[in-house]
Amino acid sequence: MNAPLSSAKILVVGAGIMGAGIAQVAAQAGHKVYLMDAREGAARQAHAKLSESLHALLAKGKFTQAQVDDIRMRIAPVDTLADAADAGLVIEAIVENLDAKRALFGELEFLLGGDCVLASNTSSLSITAIAKGLRNPGRVVGMHFFNPVPLMKLVEVVSGLQTAPGVAQAIFDLSTAWGKVPVQARSTPGFIVNRIARPFYAEALALLHEQSTSPQVIDACMRAIGFRMGPCELMDLIGHDTNFAVTQAVYAANFFDKRYTPSLFQSALVDGGMLGRKSGRGIYDYSAGSKPPTVDTQPLPLPAIAHLQLHSRTQDAQTMVDWQVRLQAAGIATDLVTTSNWTGLQTGDLQMRRTDGRPASALGPQVVVYDWHLPQGSAPVLAFAASSGASVDNIALAQALLGALGFAPQRVADQPGLVAARTLAMLVNEAADAVQQGVCDPAGADAAMQLGVNYPAGPFDWLARWGAPAVVQVLEALDTHYRGERYRVSPWLRHALWQAQHAA
Repeated sequence: MNAPLSSAKILVVGAGIMGAGIAQVAAQAGHKVYLMDAREGAARQAHAKLSESLHALLAKGKFTQAQVDDIRMRIAPVDTLADAADAGLVIEAIVENLDAKRALFGELEFLLGGDCVLASNTSSLSITAIAKGLRNPGRVVGMHFFNPVPLMKLVEVVSGLQTAPGVAQAIFDLSTAWGKVPVQARSTPGFIVNRIARPFYAEALALLHEQSTSPQVIDACMRAIGFRMGPCELMDLIGHDTNFAVTQAVYAANFFDKRYTPSLFQSALVDGGMLGRKSGRGIYDYSAGSKPPTVDTQPLPLPAIAHLQLHSRTQDAQTMVDWQVRLQAAGIATDLVTTSNWTGLQTGDLQMRRTDGRPASALGPQVVVYDWHLPQGSAPVLAFAASSGASVDNIALAQALLGALGFAPQRVADQPGLVAARTLAMLVNEAADAVQQGVCDPAGADAAMQLGVNYPAGPFDWLARWGAPAVVQVLEALDTHYRGERYRVSPWLRHALWQAQHAA
């Protein structure tokens, strides 16, 4: 590369939603943009639609007339690749097909200058494979935007095995200049976001497949820890055909690693045409007159309790102090025990333990386990499960106590990890493996998940909150229960556990 990309003319190939959005962002940043699509008239149609969208934003005061005119004038629909022979950067946003992308870049090599950077907006295909057979594979790089492109900040800058470091850095710098937040990624299946996000969907689908609880409880539990949408409603929004196809692609690209096994539950939805919002029915019903299901948030009356104990490990002490204040306000005398190896409440023969991943039945006959949660003030829904031997009175008492603590408890089947704990542990584990394999660094993983899919925190933020010992405990309980490769603990996470144990 000789000329900086900051002044380059840009060819965007593919005039769909992503291509048009990329063209708009590049034009807003001051570039001359060529917009081309293989379908006749598609580029001009996209330009006209973009003009309508810009004028709508003008009416809302988001742009001035001068800005709208400038953006429109900078984007030129073209009929052939040869019409953009002076481009210094190509960004392809065509169909997600390896052969099609390789054919396009092979043609561009003979039309454009030797310094022109060839960037792919692929969300999952190998950059190394796309560059295969080109005379100069070093100039091929991934520039993965997220939809809607003008609004979403994240850009995954993906390097294949032969991508020149200077090319990746130039795309990183250009993304920054465009007001985006770029993260460096190595070309592996799913890159950062589509890989790390798999457990968010997979654990919900596993719970539904095993009939552990209802989709509305799963979604409410995940919203309670800060996610804008639960996994079931999000899959319905994305479309189960799309979500299932990505899962299948990641599974195959990882040589059918059991961690990424697609769901039979979701496969049945796709086979039945129940694709989500776009088909009128998915996990939920979107037909006319249907109402979204809700969860019961009414607390049970709290019976008279003279005294109970609050058990806490050191890292959970503040939560137990807060709970002590709440319970004392309800007229319950409490003792705080900080020498226990578990966190929770005890009264009579009832133990209420924060989940360590093991089912309640594995811990004793009168045990109730409750899910990981945020401090009070957030959405209060919380999953809990009871031992198979727990009495009806103790189950009701546990539910009432959780209500007194400010939660809306939802009983689920006595499966390992409940809802939030198993999902968060698997998100952390997947991110740890990505770092272990050099796909990204922890800061990149956190930024990618927060900016790319609007997570309330990054996986390493969650790890800092819950600690490696708690995360590994949940994963090992899941692994013991299911006896497969899906829940194996990442070597990176085991090392973090070793560090935590030796620092204690």
